Amino acid sequence: MSNNNIEGKVVVITGASSGFGEVTARHLSEQGAAVALGARRTNRIESLAKEINNNGGKAIAATTDVTERDQVKNLVDQAVEEFGRLDVMINNAGVMPQTPLENLRIDEWDQTVDVNIKGVLYGIAAALPYMKEQKSGHIINVSSVAGHKVGPGSVVYSATKHAVRTISEGLRQEVKPYNLRTTIISPGAVDTELPSSVGDPDVAPQIEDFYDEYAIPADSFARTVAFAISQPEEMDVNEILYRPTSQEL
Repeated sequence: MSNNNIEGKVVVITGASSGFGEVTARHLSEQGAAVALGARRTNRIESLAKEINNNGGKAIAATTDVTERDQVKNLVDQAVEEFGRLDVMINNAGVMPQTPLENLRIDEWDQTVDVNIKGVLYGIAAALPYMKEQKSGHIINVSSVAGHKVGPGSVVYSATKHAVRTISEGLRQEVKPYNLRTTIISPGAVDTELPSSVGDPDVAPQIEDFYDEYAIPADSFARTVAFAISQPEEMDVNEILYRPTSQEL
């Protein structure tokens, strides 16, 4: 590895077709990492992988719905087959429904649990065997400011993001014998497609207005990921919470 502790590393990213995942793939590739891109939108990740490879980087793409355990495992297996190892697993895919519980949008509850909680667990399940065998690796799970607080309308989303933090802290304690690192990243309002996952037509305009006013560029997340990865192997950055400077909530 070079002095930046990123060059030469193999990084798997879920939710890589847009937003956090897309900008992070580009950012880490520019610093010498090989990236394996997973998302449901096959054309988007294949186009991104082609772009990275054409620019001299190393990238592969595999269609991945994180609610399907076998697809997540396939993504990780393909990364190891192509690049020979797995250094960083970024469990990034997520959805952000916002609506009061009384509206009983139960299908949204199910989807949010499946993507935001089970998707993270499936990523850990796919990565952990390789990292245990290597006695090295770094698992990065994406939570949110909503994983630290809850407000009206964000109950289910906040619950899943609190769960991500709980899973990550338990994982941190369990993987000490294998020399693994774990990081939780909890962003505030960042300019991505995430607000488009708000399905309640009465709430969606409020969320869009909030993001229009406060959101900062998605490369803020990519820089945060790079910071955590680039620290010396003996340093384990366990949690980063950040917001736009102007965001109060």
